[in-house]
Amino acid sequence: MSKIEGHCLCGAVSYAAEAQPMATLICHCRNCQRQSGSAFSVNVVVPTDSIVTQGTVKTFTDAADSGNTVARQFCPTCGSPLFSRLSANPAITVIKAGTLDDTSAVQPGAQLWCDSRQAWVRLEGDMPEMAKNPA
Repeated sequence: MSKIEGHCLCGAVSYAAEAQPMATLICHCRNCQRQSGSAFSVNVVVPTDSIVTQGTVKTFTDAADSGNTVARQFCPTCGSPLFSRLSANPAITVIKAGTLDDTSAVQPGAQLWCDSRQAWVRLEGDMPEMAKNPA
C-alpha cells in the first residue's frame, strides 16, 4: 500500500496519502468505541505531511487518559469518522481504515487498549496485545 486513498460515506470529503503506513493498529479504547459506534477502531498511521484532503472536515477534540488530546475529524455531512490527530505526536495522522477505498492490504499489527476491549470480542491472528498505549 504505497498510495492510500479514501473518502467518507457521502463523498463530500476525500483524501490521499503518498506514504507507506507506519503501522496498522486495532484500538479498543472507550473513545474509539464510541466514535466508531463499534467494539473497536482499525487505524492506519501515516505521516501527517503525506495527506492531502479535499473537502471540509469537522473536528471534535477529546481528552486521552494521558491528559493529551485527540482531535477526531469527521465529515460534517454524513458523520463518517476519518482521522484522529494526536497532540502528543502531531507528525502522525491516524486514518480510519473503514474509509479507505481499498482495504485489501490492511493487516493490523497489534491491538491497543485491550484493558477496555469488549468481553465478547475475539480476533483471530497472532498479534501483540497491549493493555494501554505502547510506551
